[in-house]
Amino acid sequence: MLIESGLNTNMAAKKITFVTGNKNKLQEVIKILGVLPGYELTSTKVDLPEYQGEIDHISREKCRAAAKHVHGPVIVEDTSLCFNALGGLPGPYIKWFLEKLMPEGLYKLLAGFEDKTAQAVCTLAYCESPNAEIHLFHGITDGEIVPPRGSRDFGWDACFQPKGYDKTYGELSSEVKNTISHRHHSLEKFRKFLYKEGGDVVE
Repeated sequence: MLIESGLNTNMAAKKITFVTGNKNKLQEVIKILGVLPGYELTSTKVDLPEYQGEIDHISREKCRAAAKHVHGPVIVEDTSLCFNALGGLPGPYIKWFLEKLMPEGLYKLLAGFEDKTAQAVCTLAYCESPNAEIHLFHGITDGEIVPPRGSRDFGWDACFQPKGYDKTYGELSSEVKNTISHRHHSLEKFRKFLYKEGGDVVE
């Protein structure tokens, strides 16, 4: 099912499908990327398997599975929240931690640790077709876990305070957040890749 269409109305534009069912995530991606000359971004929801393992492995598997459904260029995104005191956990499993604990519980996980620092990590995976090379684009924002404040539209935004700021993601305006977030960093690398400007690309 088509959820959203169009960063570019050029009929000759190359179509790239962003596989997600999260409308908030979709709108944020559109705001960050803006117009992509020569490309059209569409979105569709696909029920993908819940993979386990390291972040990059999960992203590759999801991208390959998505490409088999779409039969064309796709991007998928995985977000991780890594607590340094817990050796990187919850990491890619933050979705399930959040469902059970809520933002308040995430903060309480670190109650016995002085180190409240964390990394918000966005891993964007892109491939042209089911058998094509998979490219990964990583975006990382350092910060710390704090008592929840602000909007909860993006789950754990309320308890993640980016380094150098006195507000959480949930308290920052979208204009500010979209210039410093982990998602912003990965999407900028993806943009550079599309226009052959380099970027953090690995297979």
